[in-house]
Amino acid sequence: MNKVIITMICIVVVLGAIITGFLIAQPKDEQQNNITQTQIGEEEILDDCTDEYEELENSNMLETNSSEEKISPNSSITYKTYYKGCGHTKEEYNNMPQELINCTKSDIEEKYTDWQIEKFSSNEVILYKEVDGECGEHYLVKEKDGKVVVYKILENGEEQEYETTQISTDYLTDTDKIEMQNGIRVNGKQELNQLIEDFE
Repeated sequence: MNKVIITMICIVVVLGAIITGFLIAQPKDEQQNNITQTQIGEEEILDDCTDEYEELENSNMLETNSSEEKISPNSSITYKTYYKGCGHTKEEYNNMPQELINCTKSDIEEKYTDWQIEKFSSNEVILYKEVDGECGEHYLVKEKDGKVVVYKILENGEEQEYETTQISTDYLTDTDKIEMQNGIRVNGKQELNQLIEDFE
């Protein structure tokens, strides 16, 4: 009988110890779960912040790209060509072609690979390049049959009749007549037109 009671007490004590151990261990597991959930929550928050930051960075980059200067309508483009053969620079001024409106500096660099961009703004673009040879705008103004005649000087140095004016050499000054005997050399159409106007 004593053995049965002792056995029963031992079983109760063991069961009590197991239950007590389980109850003590339970809050630790819950705490561990809470810590894990907190960590997961923090990761989610971190991920959300990172995503928002990346979105903000991307939008800033887009804004920067969209604010890049572009060519506006009613702007101009100038082509400057330097001729190594004669050392002259020829400038050709034009209204901006329609296909270049709203282009950026990098777009122009892609379209005009042979040219350097000397100036780029929304209202004006200046392109520059150097080439071999002469500009082809060297003229000699001489007298022929009593008239002022313009000759174009070719790259090989030969003179080719370019224009015969209706200006009579009789009305020129003595100095102009003397200069006309050897020929008055002018460079570029602007300088040529100015000289012709002075003779008229």
